[in-house]
Amino acid sequence: MPEQSRIVEPSQQIRPLTPADLEAVVDLSLLAWEPVFVSFERILGSAIFNRLYRPDWRAAQATAVRKTCLAPDAESFVLATGDSTPVGFVVLQQDRDESLGVIEMIAVHPEHQRRGHGRALMEFAIHRLRDQGLKLLNVGTGGDPGHAPARALYEAVGFTGLPLVNYYLATE
Repeated sequence: MPEQSRIVEPSQQIRPLTPADLEAVVDLSLLAWEPVFVSFERILGSAIFNRLYRPDWRAAQATAVRKTCLAPDAESFVLATGDSTPVGFVVLQQDRDESLGVIEMIAVHPEHQRRGHGRALMEFAIHRLRDQGLKLLNVGTGGDPGHAPARALYEAVGFTGLPLVNYYLATE
C-alpha cells in the first residue's frame, strides 16, 4: 500500500484527492457545512448574515473549497468508499519556517457522519504532518452551535482550543 493511502475499513481508504473527486468533495462540503451557515444566520441575524454571506454562501464556499483543494502548497486527501466515492476530505498545509502544520479544511458527508470518518481523517492528518517533522499543528473552527461537532472532534484527538471572538455591527 502506498505511504499516502490508508485503509479505514475494508471498504474505505484515505487517498490523495484526484481531479475526478473535486466536484463530489465540493458537494459533500456544502451539505456538511450547511448547519454552520444556518447557525451563523441565527446568531448574526439576517442583516449581518446577508452582508457577510449573500448573495449565495454556497457558491462562495464551493469556490473556496476548489481553490483550497487545488492550492499548490496544499495536500488534499479523500476518504473514499470501495467504489471510490469520496465521503469525506481533508486539506493540509504547512509553514516550514514555523514548523506548523495546518488542517485547512475537513468535512464528512452528513450521511456518513457519526461513523468515525472525521476522526480517521484527523488522525491521518496528524500522523502525516507529524511524520513530515512539524512540531505544532493547527485547526480552526467556530464557536457557534453549528461547529460543536467539529470542536468535539478536535478536542477528542488532543487539540487545545483558544476561544476567539469576532464582533459585527450592521451600520445600515
